[in-house]
Amino acid sequence: MILVFGRTGQLARALARAAPAAVCLDRAAADLAHPEACAAAIAAHRPAAVINAAAYTAVDRAEAEEAQAHRVNADAPAAMARACAGLGVPFVHLSTDYVFGGAGGRPIAPDAPTGPLSAYGRSKLAGERGVRAAGGVHAILRTSWVFSAHGRNFVTTVLRLSEARDALRIVDDQIGGPTPAADLAAACLSVAQRLQDAPALSGTYHYAGRPEVSRKGFAEAIVARSGRKVRVEGIPSAAYPTAAARPLDARLDCSRTEAALGLARPDWRAGLDAVLRELGIGPAREAQRW
Repeated sequence: MILVFGRTGQLARALARAAPAAVCLDRAAADLAHPEACAAAIAAHRPAAVINAAAYTAVDRAEAEEAQAHRVNADAPAAMARACAGLGVPFVHLSTDYVFGGAGGRPIAPDAPTGPLSAYGRSKLAGERGVRAAGGVHAILRTSWVFSAHGRNFVTTVLRLSEARDALRIVDDQIGGPTPAADLAAACLSVAQRLQDAPALSGTYHYAGRPEVSRKGFAEAIVARSGRKVRVEGIPSAAYPTAAARPLDARLDCSRTEAALGLARPDWRAGLDAVLRELGIGPAREAQRW
């Protein structure tokens, strides 16, 4: 049995769909604000593997709530990892491109120097360190720009705004790899199985969609493939100030993941079409240029 922390988030929902036999814990069953409860849940269920799909993800609010973000994103995963190490079971932990500064000008390798720009990024980096320090079998899977048909994400936000506006102003200097939650869930399950079979594969990996695209380019694809008629105008990040700074170049080098784990990067355009179908919005013919 696989134990999943998270139940209503994008990734947790995708995991539940992909692995119906998995046990998914919501906040009532294991509140990440109480790390000891997370460790106790692992001890009680004695799973074959654990996937942490829950996190504090309010990037801007974390600037004012860094202690809370740290408890959820750092202390809780560390407690989970220690519990898994004690039982000798693999632990798969999701992290983020926000642990990097995003100014390197090239795809970022898993062993590249980190340098988070935000409280959220610092909390996630601390979580990675806690997982490694536990000393158990683990995989830290960094990803970026996760989207699905559920919850608040870039795709659902662009679709919502396109219904009420004639034009969208989207930053065009942030570049990354959009990642479909369904593909990310399949990757997590695959990694959990691989770690059971080959514990020596423990380490840090990157998994993000291809091809890389700017936020503006991603928005243009969403608009085109959904058949919306709204204009997409590019602006620099400086013209859209936020409480937390975002990395501009968030391209993740995923070659180690493919070589070691056999996981190819998903094409986000296919993932986007699947999300649109789930939402009842068929891909438009004019979107074929994407």
